[in-house]
Amino acid sequence: MSDTENTVLITKDQPMTQPASTISLATQRGRRRRRVLPTSSTKFIIGASIVIAIVLFAIIAPIFSQDPRSTDNPALIPPSPEHWLGTTKLGNDMFAQLAIGAQGSLLVGVVAGGIAIILSLVFGVLAGYLGGWREDTLALLTNVMIVIPGLPLVMVISSFVPQRSWQLVAFVLGITSWAGAAYVLRLQTRSLRTRDYVYASKVAGERSFRVILVEIMPNLLPLLTAQFLFAIIFAILGEAGLSYLGLGPNSSITWGTILNDAQSGQALGRGAWWWFVPPGIMIAMLGAGLSLINFAIDEVINPKLRNAPDAARRVRKAAKTKGVAA
Repeated sequence: MSDTENTVLITKDQPMTQPASTISLATQRGRRRRRVLPTSSTKFIIGASIVIAIVLFAIIAPIFSQDPRSTDNPALIPPSPEHWLGTTKLGNDMFAQLAIGAQGSLLVGVVAGGIAIILSLVFGVLAGYLGGWREDTLALLTNVMIVIPGLPLVMVISSFVPQRSWQLVAFVLGITSWAGAAYVLRLQTRSLRTRDYVYASKVAGERSFRVILVEIMPNLLPLLTAQFLFAIIFAILGEAGLSYLGLGPNSSITWGTILNDAQSGQALGRGAWWWFVPPGIMIAMLGAGLSLINFAIDEVINPKLRNAPDAARRVRKAAKTKGVAA
């Protein structure tokens, strides 16, 4: 039998391996993409559930509660079927105040976080992309704001304004909490502007605004989300601290103003725990929920954090196996 016939027989006996189809490759890429989404994280699920529950409480509860400023109720009544969370020194229903206070605190956090993230985009992303003297100028302003302590500055500004609304408090908190996020975004943008696809867009004649919006911003979305959540946490805790000191909004009800009223009304000495415990628990739960979401996003940004538990389990298993073998 000739060599040609042997080759034909071998070819017939051994089927050729077909390359992976486009559909299978796309499916594999989709599976890899789903693994890095934060929705598969237990931290994200728990944190999102807490935050959604508090938001729904802030939206729905005021509809079924009485006027939070009404003083027609008896003073300092403990929780009962008529008043689920009791009443304050002035007879205000605590459940109604807690619901309205949730709206005020959430609005302060979202508005302050939005202001902070917009300023961090201007001073961070633009500085990192433009470079040169423009980056140096924006970076100088960012470094000055980083050095200035935020909370004492907010206290000084609030003390000079006799009538303070929640909008003013949110604005002051927003303009004093953007510098740290701007610094991180500037470093990340400086790294992204040297990528090949950014150079390709510049060579193709794309405008700087479109390059930032289309090529750079999608890669910054996880980091922007994490910084936005951190700004909300800072604003809510900052407003609660200012209100507890009497420097918060004096024309609105927030969880911080409820704590201030409880402190000035000597709720602890009177044993009226229902006056200060619920708002404290709500602040802690909201901060914990946002922090868990932030941790889940950090695991998406940094794969080392996502793979750390698996690596630790492998190390423990290897050590255990080695000990049994010994």
